[in-house]
Amino acid sequence: MKETLSTDQLNAIRQLSTCMVANAIETFDLRLRDEGYALSTIHSVFPTLPAMIGYAATVRIRCTGVLARPHLHPDDTNWWNWWNYVQTIPGPRVVVVQDSDEKPGTGAFIGETQTNILKALGCVGAVTNGAVRDLPALSAMGFPVFAGSVAVSHAYVHILEFGKPVQVGDLTIRPGDLIHGDCHGVLSIPKGIAADIPAVAEKFRQRAEKIAAVCRGSNFSLEKLREAVVWKES
Repeated sequence: MKETLSTDQLNAIRQLSTCMVANAIETFDLRLRDEGYALSTIHSVFPTLPAMIGYAATVRIRCTGVLARPHLHPDDTNWWNWWNYVQTIPGPRVVVVQDSDEKPGTGAFIGETQTNILKALGCVGAVTNGAVRDLPALSAMGFPVFAGSVAVSHAYVHILEFGKPVQVGDLTIRPGDLIHGDCHGVLSIPKGIAADIPAVAEKFRQRAEKIAAVCRGSNFSLEKLREAVVWKES
């Protein structure tokens, strides 16, 4: 992996909302404004938890189907190989799970036991188009999860493959991608510009404060608003 950030740089981005990060990314013209983030089908299960940031460890699973049943699928080697793979991704790590079932969310890959294992492996959160369960336990662990649904059972969950690109909420995520998530949702951050995000976001913050001050002031006028809204590069 390359272009990893220092702990201080990651923490600086983690203090920002996904909305502010998205605003900052737009200024670099690296992608269209309707790209780079998961659709609202992927939502924060614990929206009051702090923002999450980390490098993606990807896995594709299924929870249903004849081949998933234990007597026809007895080999647990994939689980050991998956955990070994997770540790090859730079920390902090975010697990990204694509549920490939015809009806994603029939079973849950992320639950209390799996979360305990993932936290021990240096993971700071998870993203899936499928389901999550054991919500009280995960909330108590302070483990951010972004999912498509909540499920009762893990069903016949098994790993199909890992370490390859996956898709969740129409967002393609590749191994090692930098992922940021909060109560608004999940987005990927181009690693080449990641270190510059906080400085650009600060300009947006100052501009927003200026606009708010004009709108809340006793001498509001459209002329003052026009001056505040204009984006000026320093």
